[in-house]
Amino acid sequence: MTLKNKHIVLGITGSIAAYKAASLARLLIKAGAEVQIVITPAGKEFITPVTLSALTGKPVVSEFFTANDGTWHSHVDLGQWADLMLIAPATASTLGKMANGVADNMLITTYMSMKAPVMVAPAMDLDMFAHPATVRNLEILRSYGNIIIEPASGELASHLIGKGRMEEPEKILSIVEDYFSEGQSLAKKKILITAGPTYEKIDPVRFIGNYSSGKMGFSLAEECARRGAEVILVAGPVSLKINHPNITRIDVESADEMYNASVKEFPAMDAAILCAAVADFRPSEQYSEKVKRGEDLFTISLVPNKDIAASLGKIKKANQRLIGFALETNDEETNALKKMVKKNLDYIVLNSLNDAGAGFKHDTNKVTILSKNGEKKDFALKSKKEVAADIVDYTL
Repeated sequence: MTLKNKHIVLGITGSIAAYKAASLARLLIKAGAEVQIVITPAGKEFITPVTLSALTGKPVVSEFFTANDGTWHSHVDLGQWADLMLIAPATASTLGKMANGVADNMLITTYMSMKAPVMVAPAMDLDMFAHPATVRNLEILRSYGNIIIEPASGELASHLIGKGRMEEPEKILSIVEDYFSEGQSLAKKKILITAGPTYEKIDPVRFIGNYSSGKMGFSLAEECARRGAEVILVAGPVSLKINHPNITRIDVESADEMYNASVKEFPAMDAAILCAAVADFRPSEQYSEKVKRGEDLFTISLVPNKDIAASLGKIKKANQRLIGFALETNDEETNALKKMVKKNLDYIVLNSLNDAGAGFKHDTNKVTILSKNGEKKDFALKSKKEVAADIVDYTL
């Protein structure tokens, strides 16, 4: 039983494809899962709670409380109980509410309280699916980390032919099973990840830094932890938070602090992913008081920081894997390959500031992964959470 002891919240919305949810619930239960259904009021127009309750052995949740006895249904409790929330089918209306936080029914409040990962299987007519609003909402949901199960193409309820059919229950079950089978792929592994920028102080109020948000490194930490790894996350000054108990966070500010933490932790690691945007230089002198404006030219002398990637490359053992990042603006692949060889990396993840939606600040990224064996893999523009999964799949 591939889903034994897994708790799955199955969300059903007002689509003709709701009839498939009965088969999907049955397949999930047969695979060993415990299923709790949350259905929207519109969803009950397409399939009855009696049918669904008979399949799951649990009362179907639709309203915030039961009218006849006042029983309160806690969306917070459901969010803590679940190992996965699966919304299938998801209408265009529900996608819009999820993307914009319109919590006007039990399903959306459950979604917004959910601690577990969320999968979404859209179902709608082809023109609705292709509409810019739907495309934008799906992009937003991906950026939140939701997993979108793309609809299939075929004859729709409108009798038009195109993309918009909810994926078949058997395929959705396979996707869910694959997701959980990945859950222990890095069990007993220890992974070091660096993330974010470093700040090199000039005086108490000024510093040299960069635009790194830390989103890529934090996504990598969450992905490795989700797959069972014990993660040490060395984070520069960012406002992001971690959500997984397998992640130990070490906060640093300067490149020197990040260097010391990385060198200390790396010998006990199975792998390191060096995603941080570390400053190459720091001021040779740090002023103890704020430097005042003057009429004369003010010059800052810079000295090089220690190279974290090169230092770890020198002490790397045969059983350790070292993955670096290269953000380039010109001669991208050539420069990345030189960096990989010079620093004794096993892989290097290349992204270019010339690619729209890639690099600093964005919720998306577009990468190419190069290996020391001469292999090369290009990936399309995706959310940083999806990119993290691709990097882990390819390098670890």
